[in-house]
Amino acid sequence: MSFPGLVIMGVSGCGKSHLGRALAAALPNAIFIEGDELHPPANIAKMSQGIPLTDADRAGWLADVGRAIAHGRQTHLTVASCSALRRTYRETLLSISPGLHFFHLHGERPLLLQRLQTRTHFMPPSLLDSQLATLEPPDPATEPATILDCTLPLEVLVGMIVESF
Repeated sequence: MSFPGLVIMGVSGCGKSHLGRALAAALPNAIFIEGDELHPPANIAKMSQGIPLTDADRAGWLADVGRAIAHGRQTHLTVASCSALRRTYRETLLSISPGLHFFHLHGERPLLLQRLQTRTHFMPPSLLDSQLATLEPPDPATEPATILDCTLPLEVLVGMIVESF
């Protein structure tokens, strides 16, 4: 038996980690996996220097995120944060941990940039445009995904997700 797996996705600054932690805390028998913590040191070094990651850079990281989710789902409802910017990235996660559902936190560039400028993180605000250029928003008609507005209050977002399953 496998427990549900939920991925909070989107570009940097959309609130993936905040929502993921709050959602896992609100759900019984849930754990949270912070995708950023699974980046290898080389990826963190690149991003810290303002260098965008390539698909090759992301491949091992996505596999690690997928394996962590699959492992967590053996015993817990698992909530993970992961940018999952391209459809192929989401397909990689699904190939490792079938049955995932993605919640895409969408926001406009000015708000995302403002959020990035006010936090301490290895991902500098200068990389936002490369993430927006890479982003292929999920299509809920063809992917297991729900689009959410990142400007909604955290408790509203948590409630929307909890009510959806």
